[in-house]
Formats: sequence, C-alpha cells, structure tokens
Amino acid sequence: MTGTIVNTGAIIAGSAAGMIVGRYLPQRLKTILMQALGLAVILIGLQMALEGKRILLTIGCLLLGAIAGEWLDIEGQIEKVGAWLKSRARSDSSTFVEGFVTASVLYCTGAMVIVGAIQDGTIGDPTTLYLKSLLDGVASIALASSLGIGVAFSSLTVLAVQGAITLLASKLLFLQDPRVLNAVTATGGLMILGIGINLLDLKKIAVGNLVPALLFAIAGALLV
Repeated sequence: MTGTIVNTGAIIAGSAAGMIVGRYLPQRLKTILMQALGLAVILIGLQMALEGKRILLTIGCLLLGAIAGEWLDIEGQIEKVGAWLKSRARSDSSTFVEGFVTASVLYCTGAMVIVGAIQDGTIGDPTTLYLKSLLDGVASIALASSLGIGVAFSSLTVLAVQGAITLLASKLLFLQDPRVLNAVTATGGLMILGIGINLLDLKKIAVGNLVPALLFAIAGALLV
C-alpha cells in the first residue's frame, strides 16, 4: 500500500499548493492555464488511444461501456458522492463536484493504476506508483488552482481504487497480460481525451459513464 499512500499524499499536497497559488492568480490566467492543461490532457489521451492494436475492440468496448454507464448513471452517482463530500467539508466552492469528478476519473484511468498497484501488492515494488504520484501531484496543482478543493478529495477515490487493486493483487495478476494492458491503455486514452475536451469547455462529456468500458476492454482482450 506504500505507493497508493504516497499517491494519495501527492494529490493532497498538490491540491493544497494549487489552491494557495490559485488565490493570487487573476481569472484570465486561471482560464489560460486550464486551457493549456486541457490541451496537455488531450495529447496524453491521444497518445494512449493510438497505442491500441485493436481499434474495433476499443471502439466496441467504449460503446458498450457508454451504454452500461448511462444505464447505471455512474457519473450521476459520482456527482452525488462529490455533493455529499462537499456538504461534509462545508465548502462553498461552485466547482467542488466538477473538480472531484474530473480528478477522480483522470487519476484512476490508465495502465499505471493497474500495473503499479499489482507490483506494489505482489512484490512490494511501488516504483510505478511513485512515478504516478509525481504526475498526479503536478496535475493537482494545475487543476486545484482553477477547480478548487474538490480535486483534493479525489485522493479518496485513488485510495479506494488503487488500494483495492493492491490488496487483491495476487488475484489480479492476469491484468498484467500485455493484451489487457494494451486494451485498457487504448480505451482509457479515449476517456482521458474526453476529460481534455471537458477541460476546454468544448462539450460536456459524461466521462464517468464511460468507466465500464475499461471492464469490457479487459474482458474483450482476454476473450478475443
């Protein structure tokens, strides 16, 4: 669990730094920083998506995931959790829920989550999660400077998701199959691309409702 604990701490620390810095930044600077972050996230998402070797599988998983996620209203449930956390924190931030949802999906999507958590849980090597911690910490500074304290609370999502994978690592070794990692990376890349579009305020995409696509990607990679 060492890697996940460090990752959680990095998000909290980065968010705190971002909120402190954000207080002194004019709105126009916050806007351009968010746009720059959105472009960076789109680039990362495209790079991940283009790593996919089975495009039809990736598209199929995304479509199935969208249907399942919309039916389950996953984004709505995540937003309810965010609203509950906001009330418990007694925050008056208008972007609390947006920050929580955006950061939660961003930090829990991708192969580094799976590989890092399994390595940490099976052989006690948190190196991959340490690298992820650095990336998430920097991203938290940028996100929190505009979206506020909700970003910090996404650390709870990371703690729950990565922690669960770490604790169940011995049962989830099949997830390190190159086919699975490739499928998860490609599908997760498209989801991250959606986050970038949201950050640029081009179109509101319910990225949370696409989360089941990762499960379909895992199943599809193992069966096809």
